[in-house]
Amino acid sequence: MGRLGSFFSKFTRSKASETDLAECRTLLLEADFGNEYTAEIMKCVERLGPEELIAGVTHEVINTLSTKPRELIRNDFGVTTILVVGVNGTGKTTSAAKLAHHYSRAGKKVLLAAADTFRAAAIEQLITWGERINVPVMSGEPNSDPAALAFDAATKSVKEKFDILIIDTAGRLHTKSNLMDELGKVRRVIEKVTPVNEVLFVLDGTTGQNGISQARVFSESAGVTGIVVTKVDGSAKGGIALATERALGLPIKFIGSGESIEDFSPFEPRRYLAELLTNS
Repeated sequence: MGRLGSFFSKFTRSKASETDLAECRTLLLEADFGNEYTAEIMKCVERLGPEELIAGVTHEVINTLSTKPRELIRNDFGVTTILVVGVNGTGKTTSAAKLAHHYSRAGKKVLLAAADTFRAAAIEQLITWGERINVPVMSGEPNSDPAALAFDAATKSVKEKFDILIIDTAGRLHTKSNLMDELGKVRRVIEKVTPVNEVLFVLDGTTGQNGISQARVFSESAGVTGIVVTKVDGSAKGGIALATERALGLPIKFIGSGESIEDFSPFEPRRYLAELLTNS
């Protein structure tokens, strides 16, 4: 059990002192809940008795989260199209593959598209994942037009009646306006063929408070509909995921908890909080 989990466990046995409360505030900040969110949680901690603390904090946090559906938004009349977006190094390409595996295993006909054409390694990585999980991957030449690749993938998915199309886009810094504009172009081109049902922003669970500003810019440029959280295995800094959902109203839809293809599942807020408050 880590520091935050040990601390809340101690609270369940005795009333918190002023010193305890100060330490709790520090631990919540270290867990990347941020100043504003930490202040809200601390109000709850201060008024609750020890026997109801964890349940009370869980209830308080749940009430601040998005009320939007966490289930994948489906296209009931054709292919469900998902754009996977994010900054470099967040595990975006791996998350696209894990998402494909999740739905392929559920019996869906899935197509992956490697629209991160700026990195040959990303194309090769997705092709390798596709071979491992037995999901076809559509790719082009390195440095080719990602919008053209996305358009061709959308056309193929409609023509061949795929259930789900997952498009891995190039990682980009949210501060680069030209690259963010390009992401909007990719979406507009796809929508000439079929609607984009989901734009999933991949959030590194260890990224800190900068994750909120990243998600906000991507949302403004590409219309983000949900969040995939990665790298939460072994980290006590899981608060940024909840803080981002609270700040932007974007539901966390999936969570990656390890490197294995199986370490990927739909997000369950109560389970996540239980891990954070008792085991982190």
